[in-house]
Amino acid sequence: MREFIVEADGGSRGNPGPAGYGAVVIDAVTGETLAERAEYIGIATNNVAEYRGLVAGLRAAHELDPAARVRVRMDSKLVVEQLSGRWKIKHPDLKPLAAEAARVFPPDRITYEWMPREQNKHADRLANEAMDAGKRGEQWSPPAALKGRGELRDQAPQPRTPTTPGGEAAKTEDDARAARNVATPAPSTGWGAAPDMGAPTTFVLLRHGETPLTPQKRFSGSGGTDPSLSDVGLEQAERVAAALAARGTVQAIVASPLTRTRQTAAAVAARLGLDVAIEDGLRETDFGAWEGLTFGEVQERYPEDLKTWLASPKAEPTGGGESFAATARRIATTRDKLIASYAGRTVLLVSHVTPIKSLVRLAIGAPPESLYRMELSAASLSAVAYYADGNASLRLFNDTSHLR
Repeated sequence: MREFIVEADGGSRGNPGPAGYGAVVIDAVTGETLAERAEYIGIATNNVAEYRGLVAGLRAAHELDPAARVRVRMDSKLVVEQLSGRWKIKHPDLKPLAAEAARVFPPDRITYEWMPREQNKHADRLANEAMDAGKRGEQWSPPAALKGRGELRDQAPQPRTPTTPGGEAAKTEDDARAARNVATPAPSTGWGAAPDMGAPTTFVLLRHGETPLTPQKRFSGSGGTDPSLSDVGLEQAERVAAALAARGTVQAIVASPLTRTRQTAAAVAARLGLDVAIEDGLRETDFGAWEGLTFGEVQERYPEDLKTWLASPKAEPTGGGESFAATARRIATTRDKLIASYAGRTVLLVSHVTPIKSLVRLAIGAPPESLYRMELSAASLSAVAYYADGNASLRLFNDTSHLR
């Protein structure tokens, strides 16, 4: 099942006043922008414009794939809380719009989450472009070269056009009201979650111990020599096994099929008295002709290929390796499969750098380039909890305290 992120916004210069909305559909796995929508809607309030933007974004996502799962992100807590069912919808202008939004996708395939206004720049820019077009007596339209396509020009967010007094203030008051009325789940002391949300499915993510290639920082994927753990790596596996045994929360173990992950998983399984299930989807990226080389050696031998690879998650390593975008799609499919198989349980996934970073990136909604900004040590532990409503929470990242 494909997963989309819909980001939407609306604004009114006067509240009510000249209003417009903007919406963007993003591939949740690759971070690619697939579609954008914007419209000047005449005189309306902020809330009406925000709902109109949401409906337009959902319809655009439905056009791309009516069977997809959708995660809506908006900076309007009013809309998020109302459509999440935690607030009643009382205003007569909003009820039909909320009902319209609810009809686009089945309720079990859509979730809503609030984000800070400064993170909603794309949809905000589109809404302001629509209002600016309306001021000129025009309707907003995408560049001619992109009309009819599900793609967006590569354009940085533009500064927001100032609204007249009242518009932005009304949105701020909505946010303040939400903060006063919506309870925050109590913090958890471990890898679990607040009890009112039910037991999450929790993946404890363990990177394998060192191999002879690890200290030299050589590319070591699924297309190379499949090295075993070094003596240091075997010791690391025993240390992490002892730490997990002391914690006592792991209920199942799933490992990548590569030798280094199976050896690491075996050390933990021996301590916990559990079996190890092998999942091919957890294997490392195939780095093609770069397998076994250092970054410097790749830069010397394949400079243009490396430059392209660093610039785009769709680029493959030299020699037909696997792109990060392809890895992310594989990991997303594997994640969904394992969540269904181990619902409500705490599972140790013994894997590699790219799969673990991809799971973390997808959980927090980070862009693909965030993979280059994460440090993941050998035999480190991370943890992600997945809830029944489709949301996820990063609980731990790159913990190596058990190795010291």
